[in-house]
Amino acid sequence: MNVIKTALLPLVLGTLFYSSVSNALEDDNEQPIYIDSDTASYDEKNDISIYTGNVIYTQGSLVIHSDQMTFHLKDGEIVKVVAVGKPARLKQSQGKGKEDIRGVGLTGEYYPATSKLHLIKQAEVWQGGKKTKSDLIIYDTKYSVLTAGDKSSGSKRVHSIFQPASKK
Repeated sequence: MNVIKTALLPLVLGTLFYSSVSNALEDDNEQPIYIDSDTASYDEKNDISIYTGNVIYTQGSLVIHSDQMTFHLKDGEIVKVVAVGKPARLKQSQGKGKEDIRGVGLTGEYYPATSKLHLIKQAEVWQGGKKTKSDLIIYDTKYSVLTAGDKSSGSKRVHSIFQPASKK
């Protein structure tokens, strides 16, 4: 096992999920990363690192829970991160007085090269009274653009809820 790659992997991963939620706390990506799991393995030949069993990833206000988290690397760079759960869950604070952003999906895939986070199957993203549900939600972390649904399937609908602001 390449100890350096294994030690650096969580540090690189932190910047991936930090950018996946708009207006997240600015210092989250500067915080230490903690990954707790029942088991961890690194396959140097295939450049894959796998954490399994009640995986909890924490960096600053960002918390990700999954049953398994797999990191696919190429030449030492993360190509794809896959979090699988029943469901995989994430939460990140948006700052004092703002609602947290939360998301779930049976699978979450992040592609650093394109800054895209895919929540797949039974996916939901919500903040306060706003909620979007679909079998596929793609979030562009660079431009803060959410796309839901899959035109090719045609059988699944996107469900969105927007609560009106309360009048005071």
